[in-house]
Amino acid sequence: MKAARLEDLPASEDLADFGDQRVPRGEKASLVRALFNGVAPHYDLMNDLMSAGIHRQWKAALVDALNPAPPLNLVDVAGGTGDITFRIWDRMARRFDAEAMAACRLIVCDPSDGMLGVGRDRALDRGLPVAAVQFIGGMAEALPLPDTSQDAYTISFGLRNVTDMDAGLAEARRVLRWGGRFLCLEFGGPVAPALAAAYAVYSDHVIPRLGGMVAGQEDSYRYLVESIRRFPDRADVVARMERAGLARVHARPLLGGIATLYSAWRI
Repeated sequence: MKAARLEDLPASEDLADFGDQRVPRGEKASLVRALFNGVAPHYDLMNDLMSAGIHRQWKAALVDALNPAPPLNLVDVAGGTGDITFRIWDRMARRFDAEAMAACRLIVCDPSDGMLGVGRDRALDRGLPVAAVQFIGGMAEALPLPDTSQDAYTISFGLRNVTDMDAGLAEARRVLRWGGRFLCLEFGGPVAPALAAAYAVYSDHVIPRLGGMVAGQEDSYRYLVESIRRFPDRADVVARMERAGLARVHARPLLGGIATLYSAWRI
């Protein structure tokens, strides 16, 4: 799809960002789904390569902040390959016995069948209980879960792909119980001035080429870079979380602001 300049678009047209393009809002979800179906087989490997493994430290920080313990009902949104969910499960399994773990229900919710397929295969390879770790299709803006049903909600590098971020955050609050925890890892600035120039060059020139060489998906990884560039800054995201009704919102910059760990509660 050809990119459109903002000044050339009718003001009344309902559009959404899709990388460096503007597309009809109703089409973005299907475009994102197709993109992630394409990158799914190499998604976790590319995360390691793109970040030189640093994403593992960021995800460990999320799990540390959650400090999970049974009994736990958790939904990991846009978490198709199960990376965050497996880390949370492993953290608890090292600390609690099988009887305690039987009280946990972890749900991976993602709109991409390809990503979910990778996650299900990895869960089977790890021998995780089918009843305890479930993979379901669903959009962040309309989670197929009851009100106040979850003790925790996590989303890792997926919020910027949600067509209506405000609706997605409102859904997070809806499914969380009173006292439930919200945790989000996401890219977005501002980046520390000392890193900004080098990070821009790396993002524009290295990441898409890696995506082409490793996954055969250079355009998809160019989209991912543009989606980071167009994502709102940290203060805007915090304000949106507060407007959605989440409380005690905190934003912790990671690696000079390249990534951010957002935390909040439903109170």
